[in-house]
Amino acid sequence: MAIYELRTYQVMVGKMAEVVALYKAEGYPALERLPARLVGYFTGDIGALNELVHLWKFDDDADRRAFWSQVYADEAFMAFARKLRPLLLAQNNKLLMAAPWGPHP
Repeated sequence: MAIYELRTYQVMVGKMAEVVALYKAEGYPALERLPARLVGYFTGDIGALNELVHLWKFDDDADRRAFWSQVYADEAFMAFARKLRPLLLAQNNKLLMAAPWGPHP
């Protein structure tokens, strides 16, 4: 059964434009070279401001762990991460399982 990982990054106030530019220039290109697991990136407009949210889909926990091991071993991604981390206040990860009804991404 597929699992989903919801990652929410709390961005420092006033730094979202810098985070978006960094993801566009370095972060997403580094991730794009790896096997597709990304469902989507999202930012808030009302309510939870200064958040970058991304949703990932994996076959199972072993697939998830293998993917992130590959990401963290990638030099281009880690160079991006070193620039991103000072712009973040917090990170929250949740593992989700699809309900047995309704659509599944």
